[in-house]
Amino acid sequence: MDDDVALEALEARLAALGSVCVAVSGGVDSSLVLALAVQAVGAARVTAVTAVSPIFLAGERDGASALAARLGVEHVLLPTDELRDPVFVANPRDRCYHCKAHLFDGIVTVARERGRAALVDGANLDDLADHRPGMRATDERGVVHPLLEAGVGKAQVRRLARRLGLVAWDAPQQACLASRFPYGESIDEEKLRRVAAAEAALHELGFRQCRVRHHGPLARVEVEPGEIGRAAGDARETIARRLRALGFTYVTLDLDGFRSGSLNEAREPGDAAAGRS
Repeated sequence: MDDDVALEALEARLAALGSVCVAVSGGVDSSLVLALAVQAVGAARVTAVTAVSPIFLAGERDGASALAARLGVEHVLLPTDELRDPVFVANPRDRCYHCKAHLFDGIVTVARERGRAALVDGANLDDLADHRPGMRATDERGVVHPLLEAGVGKAQVRRLARRLGLVAWDAPQQACLASRFPYGESIDEEKLRRVAAAEAALHELGFRQCRVRHHGPLARVEVEPGEIGRAAGDARETIARRLRALGFTYVTLDLDGFRSGSLNEAREPGDAAAGRS
């Protein structure tokens, strides 16, 4: 679907909803949906909702607030309580389901209070290629996925967002900080702060798209493949020193580079393929 047709389809879908609560993280996907919702139904019929939790970066929340202000829509900052949920803290393979359940239960309440007809998010076609148990939680709550319905993937999202003049059009891919922990490693606020600080250190060194995966005392650093040479060369000692100062005992560089959802590559216990070379 070309960009003009995609925009027309997206606006028509959102217009048919009448009024919406949009889950806005500050990333490009939900930013695009929010902007299109305003064009489709008007700012007075749109409420943006952003979660406030230690698992989310403050910078993304600030970006969501700035966009909502620019578009003239109400912006609700919604505290979520994932870290009080022992199932979430235990970090099972369906952790994302429990996270999304907490978030969208809160958004359901906001929608009812404002009289919004529908809940909308920024899930796109590329999300189907990864392990996304959170999709089940949103589907159970009737969340509409306009990008997904229109067959719009990440590359087209960025083109459309740029066309609309959205600041986030080329923002690095982001995900909640809980995604930095291997399934089965418990999550707490101190670990979340450590990961956030480690990634901030990498950003300060000029690594724009990166992850620090928290494997107990070991930090596994992912940078873009073209940046691996610099990370292993001029920046190596600085990266190791700064991450050890944050409490990691060991610092390692992943030679496959950054890829979203890399922790889903691990075999599940009992997988028949485990151990194969």
